[in-house]
Amino acid sequence: MSIHILRERATPEQIAAMLADWGVLIKVAVDVQREIMAGGGEMHADSEAVLLADGSRQSDLWGANWYPASNEIRFEAIINLRSRDGNTKTEVQNPAIRAKMENIIRQLLAGDS
Repeated sequence: MSIHILRERATPEQIAAMLADWGVLIKVAVDVQREIMAGGGEMHADSEAVLLADGSRQSDLWGANWYPASNEIRFEAIINLRSRDGNTKTEVQNPAIRAKMENIIRQLLAGDS
């Protein structure tokens, strides 16, 4: 399991390491306030725990999967089940949070600006 906190664009070596657990996807946790993310590991909670230890607040963390072959993002993760925050499904329901997550993921993993 190789989890990386990304504050700037991931290197090809980091992406390869984060792909080690699943091969075709990287499970990520995104801090929408600090605009950083962590990726890798078997579960989104692995990346979430790394970000919490780094100073992130739980309420700012959301999970997704990134598929590098298609550059697709799926905004689904068990860590997103948070009725207190109005998110009653595994999918991120708030369009503003999804948009912010997508921007961060694309900048740090896909290299999009």
